[in-house]
Amino acid sequence: MISIKTLQVRIKDKHAKVLRQLSNEVNFVWNFCNELSLKHTQRTGKFMSGYDLQKYTAGACKEGLILNSATVQMIGHELATRRKQFKKIKLSWRKSNGSRRSLGWVPYRQDCISYKGGQVRYAGYKFNIWDSYGLSNYELGSGTFSEDSRGHWYFNTTVKVEKKPNTATKSIGIDLGLKECAVTSDSHRLIGRNYRKLEQSLGMAQRANKKSLIKALHAKIKNRRKDELHKFSTMLTQEYGAIFVGNVSSSKLIKTKMAKSTLDAGWSSLKTMLEYKSDCAGVMYEEVNEALTTQTCSECGTLPPSRPKGIAGLGIREWVCSDCKTVHDRDVNAAKNILALGHERLAVGIPSL
Repeated sequence: MISIKTLQVRIKDKHAKVLRQLSNEVNFVWNFCNELSLKHTQRTGKFMSGYDLQKYTAGACKEGLILNSATVQMIGHELATRRKQFKKIKLSWRKSNGSRRSLGWVPYRQDCISYKGGQVRYAGYKFNIWDSYGLSNYELGSGTFSEDSRGHWYFNTTVKVEKKPNTATKSIGIDLGLKECAVTSDSHRLIGRNYRKLEQSLGMAQRANKKSLIKALHAKIKNRRKDELHKFSTMLTQEYGAIFVGNVSSSKLIKTKMAKSTLDAGWSSLKTMLEYKSDCAGVMYEEVNEALTTQTCSECGTLPPSRPKGIAGLGIREWVCSDCKTVHDRDVNAAKNILALGHERLAVGIPSL
């Protein structure tokens, strides 16, 4: 079985000027297509497809653009796709200058790039990269050059990798929380809270208006969170054959007073990682309804009077079941109940979507 994987490697900073020039031309083509599409829709009431836009951008590279012609075509197709996705007749303009300029983005097609000797070749330019994946061992697919908020550029490419089935037979339940990002039924814990650890330093930098330091701290928080989530999700998909997660909704909680902690936890990223890594490893991954999993005793299955309840019960991390006298860790107990619910779903069969 073959799966598609996206790899991201850092491009050396000396190429930033050329990449910025390429990005500015991408912005020029995007804005041209955006305006043309808007006027066409206003006049005819119909949307222009990527193929329609392709007719009006043909020959642009002969008129002075240094972009590859395939990139020009891809920009029009991308605009048509996003316009349909967001159901708008006009998307935002891409800005090349000023304090609110758009981050750099240059799409490319598979046949427009090559890799040799630690260099990516595109449109007559050679970009040196820090190759942490051994790209020479892969067949590179289509992708993008992208810029982050600090001005660092990255080479993003898709590759085909062979799936390696997981032979593990154990299963595990995961309870997602705010005090700790994730706790499993086997008592594995992912603490998270990376933003909280650097919140004071970030606040001092913001009050001093040190913009470069602010960007560096945000990047540090993001990279720490991403690293922890990757290590945790990889460990689970390698050691377990079935993974069940509570269906807590981060999109709803970010509209409450718990928004900062919810975003810091990174539940959505963790669930996304678990889903695609489970698919590659042949692991069963399911989300189950976590209602009352915190209050139910995982030993006797009852809702005892001594259970933690409501807002007042959020501070209770350990409790004793008044029915069977079992001492529970709040999050581990919830994870065990999530695991039991997952087994129940497997027993009755999971309906196809």
